[in-house]
Amino acid sequence: MSDKNQRTTINRVKTGAFERRFSMAKMGIVAGSRLAAQSAGNMFTAKEERAQRQKDILSKQAHYLADEIGKLKGSIVKIGQMMALYGEHFLPVEVTEALHTLEDDTAALDWTSIYEALEDELGSDRLAKLEIDEKPIGAASLGQVHRAVIKETGEQICLKVQYPGVAEAVDSDLNAVKTLLRLVKVVPITEEFEGWFDEIREMMYREVDYIHEAEKTRLFRERLINDTRYIVPKIFPDFCTPKVIATSYEPGVGIDSQETKALSQERRNHLCEASLDLCWREVFQWGEMQTDPNFGNYFVRLGDGGNNDDRIVLLDFGAVREFSAKTIEPGKKIVQASFLHDTDMLFEAIDELNFFGGAAPESIKENLSKLCFMAMEPFADSNKFPPPAYLLNDNDEYIWGGSDLAARLSLQAGLSATSRHFAVPPRELMFLARKIMGAYTFMSVLSAELKGYDILVPYLEKNKDNT
Repeated sequence: MSDKNQRTTINRVKTGAFERRFSMAKMGIVAGSRLAAQSAGNMFTAKEERAQRQKDILSKQAHYLADEIGKLKGSIVKIGQMMALYGEHFLPVEVTEALHTLEDDTAALDWTSIYEALEDELGSDRLAKLEIDEKPIGAASLGQVHRAVIKETGEQICLKVQYPGVAEAVDSDLNAVKTLLRLVKVVPITEEFEGWFDEIREMMYREVDYIHEAEKTRLFRERLINDTRYIVPKIFPDFCTPKVIATSYEPGVGIDSQETKALSQERRNHLCEASLDLCWREVFQWGEMQTDPNFGNYFVRLGDGGNNDDRIVLLDFGAVREFSAKTIEPGKKIVQASFLHDTDMLFEAIDELNFFGGAAPESIKENLSKLCFMAMEPFADSNKFPPPAYLLNDNDEYIWGGSDLAARLSLQAGLSATSRHFAVPPRELMFLARKIMGAYTFMSVLSAELKGYDILVPYLEKNKDNT
């Protein structure tokens, strides 16, 4: 937790429907007045300057709303974060940029309020079995985490405590956000938008359901218990409720910490290989994955450089999502086709997912093909589809730290998606893409040098055998 959060606490979260609606209404009135004044001024701007001026107005509006939403805490902040992450294809870039400023590491709720919440959930008898540190080790939009000790056994645990009233405020917050967006006209409320808003509603209900999170944590722990590259916390069911989740305390350092970055190339490669392998295992074996690639959901348990290897600590399974066969199977095919540079297979899978609203010109298809093939660059057979020479070391390993792949993908994505022929792809596939890009970011931050081919191909071969 930041120094700011260590110094700052709040007494309560505004969760009452009336006071939150009042805050949002006030926000909307101010924003609407600002918009009217700014738009009126823009009427007298030269035509060639008007479009850029309108973008500037939209950006200012969006940043104002993001700042005000951040002050409310609770589900509304999480809603804003989700819209930033998953709404890039239907929200103006000015809006997503503003929403990305919403911080998840926020002021903590004071201990008195947290204790009352714990007492309501656990009861005095269970609560008496714990010795809890009043100072939180993390605070976010929906809840905060406290270290504790089970008095009888001495086991160290983490208690993730949901803020009072957050779950009950989800629907009212969502409706308030929709009303606000309509009022200040930062985004058109289309059928497409409504579909995504319903998806955000479902994600929010999963995020506030700690029973679901505990079950997914337990499942991933069972799957990875014998793989020494990973650590998944143990669940303590006696101290779990729909609004409290108790896990083993698993210390570690951040992925982007100086301690992790200072590791040798070999040790960083080991961690990155584990991250990539897990990503492809989730896609090809389980069809179920953690869809929030936030670095706050990972730690590194540093080894001793000898017999004990560095390990990835996996945290926060509230955003785990199961993928339907009708989405995951074409998704696998897209990965396979992109790896092989097989255009026919690629568009067979794309047609299954209904990417295009109708017939699309060849130029659009060509741009999309380039995007998909480029995304597989770190995994390519360097003899058949070599990446730029400067991105391969003497061992034919891809140099992630020197790659501008993210920038090239972003540019190519713009060419691929800015067309009336390009329909909104299935939401599940967007989560899949987000997951893969999160793995790519992991590689880049740790400057991995790996043969991605050796990691991906076994999964492609196994998938081919099963089809």
